[in-house]
Amino acid sequence: MTRTLKERSDIDRKYIWDLESMYPSEDLWEADLKKAAAAAAGLAAMAGHLADSGVSLLKAFRGQDELSQLLEKAYTYAHMRRDEDNRVEKYQAMTDRAMSAIAAASAQISYMTPELMEAGEERIYACMDEEPALEIYRHAVENMFRSKEHILTGPEENILAQMSEITSATNDIFTMLNNADIDFGEIKNEKGETVRLTHGNYINFMESHDRSLRMTAFEKMYSAYRTLLNTIGTSYNYNTKTDVVSARIRKYGSAREAALSGDNIPVSVYDNLVDSVNRNLPVLHKYLETRKRLLGNDELKMYDVYVPLIELPEKAVPYEEAQEIIKKALAPLGEEYVRRMSAGWNDGWVDVYENPGKTSGAYSFGCYDSKPFMLLNYTDTLKDVFTLVHETGHSMHSSYTRETQPFVYGSHSIFTAEVASTVNENLLMKYLLSSERDPEMKKYLINMHIEEFRTTLFRQTMFSEFEQWSHAAVEAGENLTAASMSEKYNELNDKYFGPALSGDEYIRYEWARIPHFYNAFYVYKYATGYSAAAAISDIILEKGPDDYLRFLRTGECDYPIELLRIAGVDMDTRGPVDRAMETFKTLVEEFDELV
Repeated sequence: MTRTLKERSDIDRKYIWDLESMYPSEDLWEADLKKAAAAAAGLAAMAGHLADSGVSLLKAFRGQDELSQLLEKAYTYAHMRRDEDNRVEKYQAMTDRAMSAIAAASAQISYMTPELMEAGEERIYACMDEEPALEIYRHAVENMFRSKEHILTGPEENILAQMSEITSATNDIFTMLNNADIDFGEIKNEKGETVRLTHGNYINFMESHDRSLRMTAFEKMYSAYRTLLNTIGTSYNYNTKTDVVSARIRKYGSAREAALSGDNIPVSVYDNLVDSVNRNLPVLHKYLETRKRLLGNDELKMYDVYVPLIELPEKAVPYEEAQEIIKKALAPLGEEYVRRMSAGWNDGWVDVYENPGKTSGAYSFGCYDSKPFMLLNYTDTLKDVFTLVHETGHSMHSSYTRETQPFVYGSHSIFTAEVASTVNENLLMKYLLSSERDPEMKKYLINMHIEEFRTTLFRQTMFSEFEQWSHAAVEAGENLTAASMSEKYNELNDKYFGPALSGDEYIRYEWARIPHFYNAFYVYKYATGYSAAAAISDIILEKGPDDYLRFLRTGECDYPIELLRIAGVDMDTRGPVDRAMETFKTLVEEFDELV
């Protein structure tokens, strides 16, 4: 289903997020940057005296929290304003200024961790015993000392902090290319109307039952990336080199080890995921053979892998109807959860519809002292209902955590955040399957559930393999090129999709359109989160939501694997991923029997 894009100024305010609640006047944004500069200077003046006493250490930690909170709010506001319309130079400039302020402050306080390390654990814990108010920081201090071999000297940390704005440039370059500069051209939809092909409506064309339309949209999309392939390839090459060099500077064995270390995640968790998924590729291949048979085509092409196999009459799901469906689906989480969620939707949490220049996709964002905002590009499809329930899971996680935890633990690791969003998706799917009486619609939903496994657990693991290869190649002294990346990506795509798929000249360029690759070793967390969520949703339906709601309030007060144990799953074992794979196998077998 396609929607004619309105200019942002023409969209009803009830579908626009309430960023004014952060800064009613942008003069206040300017004031926060000045406060942050003063706070950074105050902390810089404490150099050499952090561990003089419990009082001085408390002052430093609280000052650091104040500084981070100010900068987080300023950056979040500017970033979300930019995301409303990436063409607006004012908010591009404000985002750049916020990033510069973060880099400058980071440089001024970069001495803190090395100084605390030099003081030593015995002295820091003595300060904590001396000042009871420091107890709140105990986990943060323990986490700091866990990484002591990777902390550099004060001057070295200062240099790295000053370079942070430059080292993040490749991400910003790709964002501008992907959201502001790239043009996919126009396409005729199923009604014969000429519309502009965008990130937002591309997936709708991929789900069309008009095969020629799917092929045209697919080829237009990837042809546009092909014209920028060398530029994007260079950007990603240097992004990967930055990861590798940063890991070496900090004395990690690899960029992957460095990325997982922040959450204290063993590399074995990553390897177990890839191993389990690879062992179950024959089940995916079986499903793709079924897909090929049901579509009735001589060849299965990449533009055939998203179209629903069960064709149903086109039915729009307006945004308000989606909200009502979700309320019913999430009822097992309790009345208070549903009430809080509904109030948030009506209180400016969500930016609903696409407009020209708006950042593609969807996310949940915000800062510690803002609403837990959500960006959507809603197009009235059932898939959009799942996107809304997914992002709402993130925002509810933030709402519970910020209400319960102090600022120092008020965020989430991606490892746990993806669980909160995917539990919601699982509960929605279970509700729809249990309440559906139409046999065709039930087959449609099972197929959709299989596709969730394919696009999350399998696809994100394939992305993870690509990231592992690209970083290992750079670590081995190789230079990533557009050609080498396209060849490797095509090889992985062939492995995952198996013999049912006929190759084409375009899918090899897909690596060039994946924003998550600019945040290294991020995507595996979608796959592990999906596995954990599948188990947790079963626990909620069997035993109730109490343990899960307790997990939602934990933020980062402990390491992710420990926090997930509160909700009832142990990601340090193969169990959750293997269990998810068994569910996938059951769904594929059930679908085969029905069709």
